[in-house]
Parts: sequence; structure tokens; C-alpha cells
Amino acid sequence: MRLYGVTGWKNSGKTGLVERLVAELTARGFSVSTVKHAHHSFDVDHPGRDSYRHRDAGAREVLLSSRNRIALMTELRGAEEPALETLLTRLAPVDLVLVEGYKRDRHPKIEAHRAETGQPLIAPGDETIRAVASDSARSLPEGLARPVFDLDDTGAIADFILSEVGL
Repeated sequence: MRLYGVTGWKNSGKTGLVERLVAELTARGFSVSTVKHAHHSFDVDHPGRDSYRHRDAGAREVLLSSRNRIALMTELRGAEEPALETLLTRLAPVDLVLVEGYKRDRHPKIEAHRAETGQPLIAPGDETIRAVASDSARSLPEGLARPVFDLDDTGAIADFILSEVGL
């Protein structure tokens, strides 16, 4: 399965870029899935719902199904978080998987960067970052040996990613 990452610091525009890329790539006829890493606890279920009650009672996995969608929730219950590679095996085959976050993993990535965050670029110290998408090219260090895109130029970023993965 081909995969490409979108990484960057908090509030750098990662989620918006992934959202726009999914819309752009699917409009071009490609099938796309996403994996998003969260650094905090999260819940997609709600107290009182049947599926929540199943999990709360101790179920390791709860599969919720309807004619519109399927959701599989897995409680780690103290087990180690699965590696990205392991999680990818649970996805159905698609043309491209976009991965948000996972900045320490070794897959190819584009870094989202917003000058207003005041955060330094990750790219100079990480060869897996193949390009930078920024809202301010002027805020980037001189001599950056990576292509730079406007953060909002979704079409050009999509073209770059497709070229990188051979689609």
C-alpha cells in the first residue's frame, strides 16, 4: 500500500491539509484512506450508548455496524500502542493512505508549517520530509534543500505526492 505523511507541529495546518488532499485526490478518482495519530486520550463513543456499555463492561473490541458505516473500537487496556505498520494492516486496500502525525516514523512526508506558531521547521533534521507546505515562504530558513509549496496550493501538493508515490 502506498502511503504518504503530513507532519508538523501543533496548529501547523496538518488536518486542514489532509482534508483538502483527500477531497482533491478522491475527486481525481483515487481511493484514499487516512490514519491520524493523537497524542492524547480520545473517545469516539458516548456514555450510555450500547457500544460504550460493551466497552465499559470490558470488551477488548467492539464492532459497530450499520448500512452507512462500520466502526471498530479497540481498547488497549494497558497494552502498548500498535505501531503504524501494524495499524496499516487493518485497512482495506486503497490507492493511497495519508498519514497525519507519526513524525518519528520513517515514511515519506510533507511538513505543514505556519509562521504564526513560532515553531522551527522539522525538515532540516529529518530526511523523510520531502517537501514543506508553508503559509509564509519568507519565514523558512535560506538554503532549505526541499521543495516549498504554499500551504493552500492543494493541487500542486497533490501532484507532488502522486509523483512521489508513483500514481
